[in-house]
Amino acid sequence: MSDYDSNNNFMDNTDEQHFGNGSGEYHFNMKKDNSPKRKMPNVKKHAGLAVGLAVGAAAIVLLAGNATYQIQEQEQAVVTTFGVPKAVSETGLHFKIPFIQKVSKVNTTIQGFPIGYELDTDETIEDEGIMITSDYNFIDVDFFVEYRIADPVKYLYTSRTPEEILKNISQSCIRSVIASYKVDDVLTTGKSEIQSKIKEMIMKQMESQDIGIQLVNITIQDSEPPTQEVMKSFKEVETAKQGKETAINNANKYRNEKLPEAEAKADQIIQDAEAQKQVRINEAEAEVARFNAMYEEYTKNPAVTKQRMFYETMEDVLPGMKIVIDSGDSVQKVLPLDSFTGEADTGSGTDSTSNDAASEKEAK
Repeated sequence: MSDYDSNNNFMDNTDEQHFGNGSGEYHFNMKKDNSPKRKMPNVKKHAGLAVGLAVGAAAIVLLAGNATYQIQEQEQAVVTTFGVPKAVSETGLHFKIPFIQKVSKVNTTIQGFPIGYELDTDETIEDEGIMITSDYNFIDVDFFVEYRIADPVKYLYTSRTPEEILKNISQSCIRSVIASYKVDDVLTTGKSEIQSKIKEMIMKQMESQDIGIQLVNITIQDSEPPTQEVMKSFKEVETAKQGKETAINNANKYRNEKLPEAEAKADQIIQDAEAQKQVRINEAEAEVARFNAMYEEYTKNPAVTKQRMFYETMEDVLPGMKIVIDSGDSVQKVLPLDSFTGEADTGSGTDSTSNDAASEKEAK
């Protein structure tokens, strides 16, 4: 069989072929291989199978990884199925449908942010911290807001920036409350009341917003005048007020210590007076009863009663008396003779005086 080459030179299918191109002649000896051809293995088929197996294994691993999710103790999850969210609060391992269900996790622990200062550097942010009070004084007040996510679904889908909404509401309530107090109250004694009012206002507004965030607490970190000179004066005023409160507390303490003691003494005096009163009343009633009894006896026999009463009176009076007897002849006798006989004769003199008195009574 004959053929032509690319240069239209005649080629014969023999063992020797001649090629010419006008400038020279080339000779090639080619022999036909009439032996049966060996079939080569299908490498492409085996390679495709291996790739398919690898892709399948990777797909299985990917599906297995996307089919589960883990919820920690301080987390909650929101599973979205075809755009419908559902909250999952149970901790542990959960399953989902890959590529159909989407899981979003939220932190349910108490979180916070500052107002009026940078948390890392503690530098003042004048746009947030500088405020004006009711007596037209400027003051720098720093707050810290604590919150937690109460409803994960509302937190994720009600607003794009729920924390920013909470911060704006907090700043508005803070300025409204601070503007209703005097600077002295903000610096010293009114901090607790101010915090309570601000918290109440923020909670009411957050309920109306309903963005899934719950306010936990808001506290005043620091309050001071905006300049050093004014700050020094206010610190002196605050020191004086604290000294005043200390003095008042000490006075109240002293009063509380002494007042019960004085009341106890007063009660004791009153009780003693009541007891003495009752004693006197009893003695008076006894005297009256004794007098009435004597009067009854006197009315029965007046002469005898008079004589008995006279004798009883003399018995009480005479032993302690000194009797002077004047005989009328310019000679005086003093009975008893204490200055002459001394203490030893006092008893005898007294006895003689008593005997003389008794004899005199009988003579009468």
